[in-house]
Amino acid sequence: MIFRYFYVISAILLAIPLCIANKQLDSQVTDLFSNTTTSHTNNWAVLVCSSRYWFNYRHMANTLAMYRTLKRLGLPDSNIILMLSDDVACNPRNAFPATVYANAGRQMDLYGEGIEVDYRGYEVTVESFLRLLTGRHDSSVPRSKRLLSDASSNVFIYMTGHGGNEFLKFQDNEEVSAYDVADAVEQMWEKRRYNKLLFTIDTCQANTMYSKFYSPEIISTGSSSLGENSYSHHNDLDIGVAVIDSFTHYILQYLETLGKASQATLKEFFAIYDPVKIQSHPGISTALSSVSPEDILVTDFFGAVAKVEPSEKDSELSLFSQAANDWEKSIKSPLEPKLLNKKFLEQKESLESLRLAWKKPLESSQLDTKRLIRTLTGIGGIVLFFYVMHAKGRSKTD
Repeated sequence: MIFRYFYVISAILLAIPLCIANKQLDSQVTDLFSNTTTSHTNNWAVLVCSSRYWFNYRHMANTLAMYRTLKRLGLPDSNIILMLSDDVACNPRNAFPATVYANAGRQMDLYGEGIEVDYRGYEVTVESFLRLLTGRHDSSVPRSKRLLSDASSNVFIYMTGHGGNEFLKFQDNEEVSAYDVADAVEQMWEKRRYNKLLFTIDTCQANTMYSKFYSPEIISTGSSSLGENSYSHHNDLDIGVAVIDSFTHYILQYLETLGKASQATLKEFFAIYDPVKIQSHPGISTALSSVSPEDILVTDFFGAVAKVEPSEKDSELSLFSQAANDWEKSIKSPLEPKLLNKKFLEQKESLESLRLAWKKPLESSQLDTKRLIRTLTGIGGIVLFFYVMHAKGRSKTD
């Protein structure tokens, strides 16, 4: 009877370390795969012109004008993915070859030497767009064609082209639906590919394209409501077609007033929408965002992140700068070489301890595992010993 109680107590003691280890493991896994981020460290932009052919000149001008504005506000080309049919600048009907303009006065050529098109011509497809968002690329796709965002990235997605109720046409050949985009964005969230996301679309019935979003931390805006068209702003008589859409025109007009250090918020950005001027009713959706537009800067999406964290003066370049100063002192006063050597060794030990600190979590984890194994081995040995003794006692009585 006594041995039975002993076995029960041993089993409980054996289970306690396992439960503790399992709890620690669950906590580590939760921390690893949780989508909560502590900071916003970088911005990315995906600019998509889903149209092609000369008569869609304005869609390419929309995209290139947005591309130019992002670069002006500091976002580098490496963080901008540009998808463009690129069949307008060198089109035979273009009276101004190798140029694209977004205004009738043709004051600024948007198609200059500084443009980098990542997806060109027939590379602009629904499949390539969805693969770009989700990161499901073939191994042959270069890094320059990948959205290398992470859980600290704010991602700006801009789309323009011909669309309808919950769809956007690609190259007059296929369509992407609101459900496709919503599911792709959900994969982005699950894979921790964004911190916050701003989705902007300029097309007919644009607001229906973000109506199926269900992932957190998304702010969406579109040019027109269900049943409404999205109109061009003006034509250029020499070019012969419309050169920009109204919604994009007024967005860019506002962004031109901002600089890299602007403190303007998304609330102020959305306040410029005027249905009379735009000739449609732009939509705004902030229901999925945990942060109000008045607390988010425009440059949190339309510019680069430039944060400087000053460190204490004494800790800055301590090893090299202090050693250099001590070396100069030793030249001036050669009677103190022992003091110099002592200081240098102290700094070297400090640097070595800092380097070893990086290994501490791994080593402590390994030590915990070894202790757990030893504990389990000891308990198992005790249980086995008493079991053998008990078995011998029974064999004698028999």
